[in-house]
Amino acid sequence: MTTPQHSTAASAEEAMQGRETHARRSCGPDRGVKAGVWTERMLSALVNGVKGGKWFSLIDKVFAPATLMLAWTKVRANKGAAGVDGQSVKRFAAKADVYLLELSTALREGTYRPQAVKRVEIPKGDGRTRPLGIPTVKDRIVQQAVRLVIEPIFEHEFAEASYGFRPGRGCHDALREVDRLVKVGYVHVVDADLEAYFSSIPHEALMARIEARISDGRVLDLIRGWLTADILNGLERWTPTQGSPQGAVISPLLANIYLDPLDRLLADHGYRMVRYADDFVILCRAREEALAALDIVRAWTDEAGLKLHPAKTHVGDCRLPGQGFEFLGYRFEAGRRLVRKKSLAKLKDSIRAKTARNRGDSLKAVIADLNPMLRGWFGYFKQAHPATFTALDGFVRRRLRSMLLKQKKKSHFGIGTLISKTWPNAYFADLGLFTLKTAWASARQSRSG
Repeated sequence: MTTPQHSTAASAEEAMQGRETHARRSCGPDRGVKAGVWTERMLSALVNGVKGGKWFSLIDKVFAPATLMLAWTKVRANKGAAGVDGQSVKRFAAKADVYLLELSTALREGTYRPQAVKRVEIPKGDGRTRPLGIPTVKDRIVQQAVRLVIEPIFEHEFAEASYGFRPGRGCHDALREVDRLVKVGYVHVVDADLEAYFSSIPHEALMARIEARISDGRVLDLIRGWLTADILNGLERWTPTQGSPQGAVISPLLANIYLDPLDRLLADHGYRMVRYADDFVILCRAREEALAALDIVRAWTDEAGLKLHPAKTHVGDCRLPGQGFEFLGYRFEAGRRLVRKKSLAKLKDSIRAKTARNRGDSLKAVIADLNPMLRGWFGYFKQAHPATFTALDGFVRRRLRSMLLKQKKKSHFGIGTLISKTWPNAYFADLGLFTLKTAWASARQSRSG
């Protein structure tokens, strides 16, 4: 089997530099620990280890009023729709103290039972849909409480390659690491996609990995209950035999727990992997290394009861046109960091919806509606190639000019240069329209200064 080779000792050191710096900054033993949930004794045990490597007596931390209150605060901040019981976050908030006391009592006495999960289908933009599970507000609070208690146990051991849904880490961290590795020569990339990952996680294998660290039977029963909670989709109701609902509070942690052995396996073989939940890339210096890495992944996923998507998993040299890879909304190809086509299309659809020609609002109101969306989009995609911003700014202004023509009932007015002279770019700038290219230039100047 081919394993990664470094051309020089210096290149190996260069490849590790960013990872080690990040580790020193954000991988301390208290990552994921919330004040008031974990005691000093537990923190000490997290650092020094526990007998047999397993944690007992955790349920009392789950039903503690402080834990449930913190969990409720997080659920309330995330908002979200009502579950099968119809109780919204707003309705829960009206009697939160009473409901939290009821939950604490039920958990302490062992009478808590999860309700069914509401299934909704979210459009993906390509005609297909993605299933989303919506637990009840009460179940979301209990899941969050369990997550607050057990997350530090697993966070302490998670591999460095994982960035998704982890305290102190995020998309930009993952993208920076990918960008850094590409720049130092890791250009042969395995772009992998796990097909329907959240829906296909084997329950027993997942529970075995959780049980390797947790021995509190009541906490384990809670997790099993959520995994096997009935799914309600309209009039259909069934009990899942695999998977964890995408949308459940506990699911991202469970997903990371199940994939952590893959992260470690690839690290043990010397591969540079960057994973965000079920989306990951493996960056190598040679095509042979990338193909060998893909073989390792295939063997592991087969054994783990998972499946790689055949049409979305490939190996390419990202320096070459047509062989780039997509990761977290970006496309890395031919030395450029682009916005992937789906992300661009989604933004344009949103712009079209806000600039419909029959919209009766004033131009100032439309711009006020557009600006927060454009700012948020730029905040995420500001590392993209600047040509993207120039093109999108032009698209926005064309939509606004078309809307103005309709409002002024001048469809015969003409097109092209004449319209641009009537409503030049400066006209929209004076009204406060957020322009992506200007924001990019300003951000670039700030970085260079």
